[in-house]
Amino acid sequence: MTALRATAGTDFEAFTTADAAIDRLCALYDASVQRLHGAFRDRQGCPPDQATYPCLALELPPGTPIKGRPPFDVLLDPGFYSTTITRPALFRDYLREQITPLLHHYGQPVLVGCSHHPIPLPYVLEETVTSLTEADLPLLQEQFALPNLHTTDDSIANCELLPDPTRPRPLALFTAERTDYSLARLHHYTGTTPGSFQRFILLTNYQRYVDSFRDYARTQVDAGADYTAFIEPGEHIYTGPGSAAPHTPSGSLPQMPAYHLCRPDGDGITLINIGVGPANAKTITDHLAVLRPHCWLMVGHCAGLRRSQMLGDYVLAHGYVRDDHVLDADLPLSVPVPPIAEVQVAMQEATTLVTGLHDSAIKTRLRTGTVMTTDNRNWELRLAQLFTQINMSRAIAVDMESATIAANGFRFRVPYGTLLCVSDKPLHGELKLRGMANTFYRERVSQHLMVGIETMHLLRQQGVTRLHSRKLRGFDEPPFR
Repeated sequence: MTALRATAGTDFEAFTTADAAIDRLCALYDASVQRLHGAFRDRQGCPPDQATYPCLALELPPGTPIKGRPPFDVLLDPGFYSTTITRPALFRDYLREQITPLLHHYGQPVLVGCSHHPIPLPYVLEETVTSLTEADLPLLQEQFALPNLHTTDDSIANCELLPDPTRPRPLALFTAERTDYSLARLHHYTGTTPGSFQRFILLTNYQRYVDSFRDYARTQVDAGADYTAFIEPGEHIYTGPGSAAPHTPSGSLPQMPAYHLCRPDGDGITLINIGVGPANAKTITDHLAVLRPHCWLMVGHCAGLRRSQMLGDYVLAHGYVRDDHVLDADLPLSVPVPPIAEVQVAMQEATTLVTGLHDSAIKTRLRTGTVMTTDNRNWELRLAQLFTQINMSRAIAVDMESATIAANGFRFRVPYGTLLCVSDKPLHGELKLRGMANTFYRERVSQHLMVGIETMHLLRQQGVTRLHSRKLRGFDEPPFR
């Protein structure tokens, strides 16, 4: 395995505790970043081998005994496993969660060294690089590493990377450069830094949910219990009365603004207004996935398809018709997207707690069934062509985001769920008219949001290890979840 180790990196050191390994990852990464900063400041080039990502690896000799049968962190075969790492300080808690079980189950040290992959300058000097003059560009292009899309893809997550005995096996779903690509995009799309994101994520498609979340979040911070800060786009941080500037005016909001109700352990709640449509839904979850959240939930509006439904009723999705098309190339339609039992149970329990309805009464307000997600905002105008598809699928609601979010959760091994609220019934003459919508929104938005928040509380109380279902993992997976 010496040849495989040389392929992965150089100067490996062995560590028997997760924190010691992470400290070394931080030191190597920070040293590379400082070299890049200095070289750029002095307008000198930086050779690719002088500023590389750190490498984390584990070598499993044949015959190594395994303690127990771990549901995650499984090394399938003897061999050399490795991954490049970026921003180790940001991912410290996640890395500790992944490394500690490996050390316990296999009794082998983890290895930390320098990889052969250079850190692209824009990922560590983004603001400086965007202010470059035309005269600076030749220096940037000729003497520094730039992002390389030939080595930045989702081949591991998409199950396209076949075992190759001549190369190290992957330790994680995402390489360092793929992660950096998404961290930069997250800041651009949401208006907040990656370090602000919490590991329970609510996704919505209406601004009114944001307004209710802001009120709830500030109340929670004022209470001084679980949550210590509320962060809005533009990095406006609220830690108590008088602590934050006014929130960002709507005219200057980013494309998909994010709001973070923060806990010290990072297990707070992030709400993102993703807007309308499957393209946005795919874009944001493509990038959120590198943060390895515990769960993401869609809490938005939908068109009800059954006569028995009323405006304001809830739809708990247990299946999806993927008529959105944006993920067809990454996750074929032949791949089922199953419900995650732990999430389904928590959402139903949360609905009961928030509404106060129990037993048969809850069934009058909450219906479980299939949601059809379309990429056509005016799908009603194609009802003649869609009638059979909708009827045959037994769909009870139509929206434009839920199947995309669930499918990308399945693809990236992130637990997912959908709880929608019926805002119109176009098949039965109840169109989304302005006066009706305003009344509906006032009555239902706050309650619906609270169901989503309560779901996250229940999932956190149950423990995140139980949440990460085995059904999200294939038979040939990297050990990191």
